[in-house]
Amino acid sequence: MNNQLNLLVAITLLFVTNSFSQRPNYDIENFIGLHGGISQFDIITDNFTTEKKNGFAFGLTGIVNVEHKWYDVSYGIQFSQNNVNVLGGITDADGSESLEYKLSATQLAIFMHAKLLRQNFTIDFGPVVQANGFLELKDKEQEDYFVNGFEDLKAIDLRDISKFNINGAIGATAGLKHFRLRAQYQYGLTNMLRKLNDLDFDADFKGNQSQLILTAIVLF
Repeated sequence: MNNQLNLLVAITLLFVTNSFSQRPNYDIENFIGLHGGISQFDIITDNFTTEKKNGFAFGLTGIVNVEHKWYDVSYGIQFSQNNVNVLGGITDADGSESLEYKLSATQLAIFMHAKLLRQNFTIDFGPVVQANGFLELKDKEQEDYFVNGFEDLKAIDLRDISKFNINGAIGATAGLKHFRLRAQYQYGLTNMLRKLNDLDFDADFKGNQSQLILTAIVLF
């Protein structure tokens, strides 16, 4: 995961440097910001029943305000701790308990911000590249529980999900020059559960992450 993250950081810095290395004939104002807030995470799948849960996110943001243009550009890194529940039980016939999972992730993103009201209100969109860890079961005593709908899929088997994912993001940002609020929705464009297809289960696993993120941004 560290090698993937280093590669993502290098690609992002190279893109930003090439994009803004030449000075144009209009003013550019740069901001560096800190952001943090809450997230709501889910995995959209037909393979089993999930329940979205709350988590948190924080990170660094760089915003390039391009005067006399209809857009701004931002780039940044975000760290998050996400939570999601999967329905399961101590036997394959008992699927009434919630198996609680957590997922730590690091994201690199580049966004365009369409200025509807100068810098005070923008519509945001862009790609997000994500490197994440294992889907960790919070309660180790539930490792041998069965996932609802399966006779042989245990709770611990969901651990090994894809470590590299690409998301599409859309949202809105509102506020003042040095303080803003942002609401963003991310949808996974890659199959987060695809590594489960390498295991010996009689199922075609497919799952896309769904995440709502609400953050406050302080800009300098």
